Amino acid sequence: MIGPLFFKPIYQERVWGGRSLASDLGRQLPDAQVIGESWDIVDREEAQSVVVSGPFAGQSLRKIMEEKTEEIMGPHFAGQRAFPILVKWLDCQDRLSLQVHPPASIATSLKGEPKTENWYIVSANEDASLIVGLKNGVTREQFEKAIEEQTLESCVHRFGVKAGDSILVESGRIHAIDGGNLILEIQQNSDTTYRVYDWGRAGLDGVPRQLHVEESLQSIDFNDFEPSALKAKNGDQLLADCSEFRIQKYARGSGDEEMVFAEREQTRLISVVSGKMTVWDMAENENIAYKGDTFILPYGEMFRMTFEQNVVFLITDKFA
Repeated sequence: MIGPLFFKPIYQERVWGGRSLASDLGRQLPDAQVIGESWDIVDREEAQSVVVSGPFAGQSLRKIMEEKTEEIMGPHFAGQRAFPILVKWLDCQDRLSLQVHPPASIATSLKGEPKTENWYIVSANEDASLIVGLKNGVTREQFEKAIEEQTLESCVHRFGVKAGDSILVESGRIHAIDGGNLILEIQQNSDTTYRVYDWGRAGLDGVPRQLHVEESLQSIDFNDFEPSALKAKNGDQLLADCSEFRIQKYARGSGDEEMVFAEREQTRLISVVSGKMTVWDMAENENIAYKGDTFILPYGEMFRMTFEQNVVFLITDKFA
């Protein structure tokens, strides 16, 4: 028996980051660093999630995936493949670069990986916003001219967001996150990002960060005009359903019926965005999950979840 898999976060310093993961999620952050990202589930050569509790404590996700492939992912998943989803928390105190991820059709030729991602806004300042897609009618020629003139903000679509809003950012979609957002990002397992513009900002070392203008121009979907976020609503809600994954939001309280997942159905990721829940495995071991936790429910086991207080959580499944 494997049980639910909880992991140690991997923190990443970013010029646009802050300390909200400590104040909002109760995390113990590295001292004197501006933390922009917490990689909570990752299976990559350069970064490995490590289990923090249970029979596999101290082991990497890669090692468990190789040794317990079918139990975690099912009989049709090759053990040498990486876990297909990467989960991050983003503390955006300043605006991120204007960027794009390459579509699958050209990613290999650019020596990169496609990356479709979903942003769930956990908290947002009153004037928080996102930049996603192009303004109506903007052409590639106008976009290229704006790069030369450093006026790209006039070409992109900016809109306000509130806590609970969500948007799917597919490969090829130009995007940036404005300051004042705390975001749960669920994405393909990829780390390819092409920056087309960084607002004239220097990095943490005082040097302007590298741009990837030519790669960006090849990757941007120039027919992607003014997409909108999925607005928050009370109760359950489908947030994303694409070829890479499905994400559903659930809201439960102490009087609600427990949620049961049968064994040998599919692998699931559970991400708690408010409140807390209890997860019981087949041996009736109790695991408490709090706001900020994301954990894996392996394919080969039955689990049930109970709710002692109001909780909002996301379930990610149907990932390839």
